[in-house]
Amino acid sequence: MSELTLLLLRIGFLLLLWAFVFVVVYSMRADLFGVRVRRMPEPAGEAAVVAGAGAAGAAASATAQVPPPAAPRAPSTPAPAAAPSPSRPGKKGGAATTESVQRIVITSGPKAGLELPLTNEPLTIGRSSESGLVIRDDYTSSHHARLVLWGEQWMIQDLDSTNGTWHDGARVQAPTPVTIGAPIKVGATTFELRK
Repeated sequence: MSELTLLLLRIGFLLLLWAFVFVVVYSMRADLFGVRVRRMPEPAGEAAVVAGAGAAGAAASATAQVPPPAAPRAPSTPAPAAAPSPSRPGKKGGAATTESVQRIVITSGPKAGLELPLTNEPLTIGRSSESGLVIRDDYTSSHHARLVLWGEQWMIQDLDSTNGTWHDGARVQAPTPVTIGAPIKVGATTFELRK
């Protein structure tokens, strides 16, 4: 074999080795940091509503999403209400029922200040665009939690999320009765049910 052929083979193998290294590094970066997601441009009409109405426009566009399929209502006997925690005694009230609360208020996180009206339908919370309340952060699962009515009482249910759902500082293991004004934490977002 001539020296020129040997040199070309060495350069070819070196280039192939570097290509393999770049593929491995790119794959590891995608696994560690996730794939970059581009935002879709908003339609002109919807952007004007959000810009003109502020948080009210954002709440209207968030509630305009397709609601999840309705879950069957539980039997007429509601679960016993949890005792309020002594950590914030003056701010919280009694059990959150359909008559005592009408809205969700996001108090911290990417959508802080957003208020959404509550209906009698279950509300799924998560990163998925199918959720009723979409929260896009790294600590929220696709289908993270769900607010459901148990009789007249609002309950929070964790949907086997990775980071868990927290109600008033306690991790939600089973459907838990919601207290008015008690913080509910999903990922990096905290919200409350209020009158």
